Amino acid sequence: MAEASEDALSRRALLAGSMGLAAGALVSAQTSAAKPVPKKLPKGFWWGTAISAHQSEGNNIDSDFWLAENVKPTLFREPSLDACDSYHRYDEDIALAARLGFNSHRFGIEWSRIEPEPGKFSEAELDHYVRVLESCHAHGLAPMVTFNHWSVPRWFAARGGFEMADSPDLFARFAEKTTAKLGPLMAAASTFNEANIARLLHLNPAYALALPLVRAMLGACARASGSDRFASVLFADIDKSEANMVAAHERAFQAIKAGPGDFPVGVTITMQAVQGVGEGNKAAEFEEQLYGPWIAQAAKSDFIGVQTYTRILVGPEGKARPAPKGAELTAAGYEFYPQALAETIRYAARKTGKPIYVTENGIGTDDDTRRIAYIDAALAGVRTCMDEGIDIRSYMCWSLLDNFEWVYGYAQRFGLVSVDRTTFKRTPKPSAIHLGKRAKANLL
Repeated sequence: MAEASEDALSRRALLAGSMGLAAGALVSAQTSAAKPVPKKLPKGFWWGTAISAHQSEGNNIDSDFWLAENVKPTLFREPSLDACDSYHRYDEDIALAARLGFNSHRFGIEWSRIEPEPGKFSEAELDHYVRVLESCHAHGLAPMVTFNHWSVPRWFAARGGFEMADSPDLFARFAEKTTAKLGPLMAAASTFNEANIARLLHLNPAYALALPLVRAMLGACARASGSDRFASVLFADIDKSEANMVAAHERAFQAIKAGPGDFPVGVTITMQAVQGVGEGNKAAEFEEQLYGPWIAQAAKSDFIGVQTYTRILVGPEGKARPAPKGAELTAAGYEFYPQALAETIRYAARKTGKPIYVTENGIGTDDDTRRIAYIDAALAGVRTCMDEGIDIRSYMCWSLLDNFEWVYGYAQRFGLVSVDRTTFKRTPKPSAIHLGKRAKANLL
């Protein structure tokens, strides 16, 4: 049961394997096709990578995920522990990204560090993130800050998380306090990372099988916290939490926009290319279930962050179909389908009318040649969309580093740069050099 649950609940497997995504017969044709003439992008296009606080910083001991990783039973194959030690090595990471050729850096600030107890804010931790932002500027990288990348303070989860009616006010308070210190150094910000992630999880048929272990883990977290409840963003009860998360986004958006600082603020959404199969397919209904209120929220924000990895095929039964035999799958279990990015960009543009920031796109693999092929094909789609007149402001690859991939621990590798688990030595992969060269030339 634990093994099946881990597979179902891996961050990227939510998109895939057990969810049953279909195959990519177009891959070989695409990678062998003639390359188009390079297109020079307008000055100011952001080339970069994305990373989150909990997955890279290490020793995030006051967060809900840290507790969930260390209770029994747990969904996690291993605890995050030191992660990539980016809390101490952030300047090294940012300098490396700059040397590779990138001009932007998307990273998360950790709520549980900044507010480890309710209403008690750490000036030292705020100063730490000031130094991270200053490092970005010193190395010529425009910083995009994620205010919440799933992890929340342990106290917040133990009081019911976003299931509680006052949770929007608590999140807005955190956003206001943080912006007061960090706002002048930000180039862009998002309130939530993949705000609709719980919807994607609930659309995974394997989630029902995993629910007993989910509940057992959260119950263990509650007992360890001396509480009768423990609520996670990732494993949320949508009926209880989503309306509050929407309100939290709206109030945090206003708090961040109030400044100090003058920069665009949006929300990032997990957007997979939903394709209908067969007469009477229910792809449109599936999209409604996947996005819920979040596309409308993005339309009221300054931009929408598109985070795409693959496609989902939906037939008349209204569920994601299993991958056909012979499909090329990534190491994370979902279909190798980089063409999905162009489709989700078009969808986002059509539905919101807002500027598009590609805030995550990438592949879990140990074959770096496939990472390069994936990135090139995805960027070809970005170019096509720009030729169509869509306002696209960035391409940010997930991820800069091989980091802690949630339930799968360190077994899944999405990074352009490998990290030695003992010495923390960073070693750029050929894909890092390849994408960096494209970024330096500012060419699609």
